[in-house]
Amino acid sequence: MAAIPQLELFSYWRSSSAWRVRIALAFKGLPYTYRAVPLLEDAQRTYSHLDRNPMGQIPVLMIDGEPLTQSLAILSWLEQIAPAPPLLPTKPLPRARAIALAELVNAGIQPLQNLAVLTKIEALSDRATRAKWGRDYIEAGLTAFERDVQRTAGAFCVSDAPSWADLLLIPQLYNARRFSCDIELFPTLLRIERTCAVLPAFVAAHPDQQPDATVD
Repeated sequence: MAAIPQLELFSYWRSSSAWRVRIALAFKGLPYTYRAVPLLEDAQRTYSHLDRNPMGQIPVLMIDGEPLTQSLAILSWLEQIAPAPPLLPTKPLPRARAIALAELVNAGIQPLQNLAVLTKIEALSDRATRAKWGRDYIEAGLTAFERDVQRTAGAFCVSDAPSWADLLLIPQLYNARRFSCDIELFPTLLRIERTCAVLPAFVAAHPDQQPDATVD
């Protein structure tokens, strides 16, 4: 059996992108060192962090001292080096659908409501516009997710085992509440969320359980 690489995760407690990776690491039982990057203090723009990720984003997973960026790339690497327990279906079509649902969040929702975009929106308008912008895009994206997941859902987003789709959905629902979205519009997603909420990996990865968690 190959030796497990030394892993360091550069994360922020409430970052949805980092949260996905924390769930996967916990699910696969891989030990890692948590390195907090305080986004509200612009720690992501420091020279040391830009050396790890020139985009100034998180998460960054350091693998034996080498950086890997972008959450889905990290999830893909984890799936290859620790295939059991799996976080993607083995059959081609369910596997592709799990990735598609993950990308719905990763490409279609989260980038439009991340900190950098919201800060720019507020600078160009005001705080109320910032909040409405985030809420509108989250609700539109989750409406699409609720409809799309009808093709695949069992206990989880794709059949009866957790997949990337669940890893991306749960943090996005957390963000939806922060933006005062009407989450009762998404009964299937809320049912899946309740199923995930009791799993140890999801519990361990929750923002409130992270060492840099704060009360606001």
